[in-house]
Amino acid sequence: MAWTLSTSLDDFRARAGGFLAAHPAENTVLLSVADRLATDGPAAYGEQPPRFGWWRPGADGPVAGAYLQTPPYHPRLGLMPAVAAAALAGAFVEAGAFETGAFEAGAFEAGASGAGAGRALDGVSGGKAAVRAFAAAWCAATGRRSAVRVDELLHRLVELVPPSPAPPGLARTARAAERELLTGWFEDFGAEVAVDFHTSPDAVDRRIADGTLHVWEDGGRPVALAGRSPVVAGMSRIGPVFTPPGLRGRGYAGAVTAAASAYALAEGAAEVLLYTDLANPTSNSVYRRLGYRPVEDCLAVTFHD
Repeated sequence: MAWTLSTSLDDFRARAGGFLAAHPAENTVLLSVADRLATDGPAAYGEQPPRFGWWRPGADGPVAGAYLQTPPYHPRLGLMPAVAAAALAGAFVEAGAFETGAFEAGAFEAGASGAGAGRALDGVSGGKAAVRAFAAAWCAATGRRSAVRVDELLHRLVELVPPSPAPPGLARTARAAERELLTGWFEDFGAEVAVDFHTSPDAVDRRIADGTLHVWEDGGRPVALAGRSPVVAGMSRIGPVFTPPGLRGRGYAGAVTAAASAYALAEGAAEVLLYTDLANPTSNSVYRRLGYRPVEDCLAVTFHD
């Protein structure tokens, strides 16, 4: 059983692309991030080069696990068995990937010890079982401890049920003239959530330009936003969803989420997905009423001394 670690997006998509597309829900983040890197280049999320990996249970077997990272954000684990997640922690230690800040492409077997290596890694996220297995192996190898940053739940849209009655107003795509307002909302959203989220003005500009950022307008002004990822492998993911604190409780978030979901369906998405924080019962109930149902428990953890 071996992981191949690489900094080549082309290699990652060539080797793991079929596996990612075969499981679009569990690999939603990897699919959308890889698609953006292919479109906007390796600096789409930051100056450091992205990192990738794929796992095969045997030397000649099919890919059965994958991860990626766009520093400074934490590694994101895609679908993989627990044994692969533990092996990935060992591969990181053996490669010195998070001690030196880089690694060479190659295959690494699980089971490396190297206590103290790679201590710069301070978090990981993904499916709950995989994250727990990775964290246990990582902490055993490095002497660090882990703490839960956020419990998430991945949802799939089964049948869209728009709010009825809808709040006053209408949904529309965001406009370039709203860049400053929406950039502020992205920053506010990023400050509220406990997960990695790209808040730069460039992210807002890109979403406005490609028509994947939607607002709910009431009385001639935007009152809430919902983004969606471009359709990749038949999948689109909703997020972020944000309403300024003073405008909450009026149904805007549900309405703009329903609208963004409808846009994704119209663009050909067979799978429309979103994540919720399990600590927020309000948002979880809103999305359930819209027709979203649970798919997978997810987890983000941090590492500390």
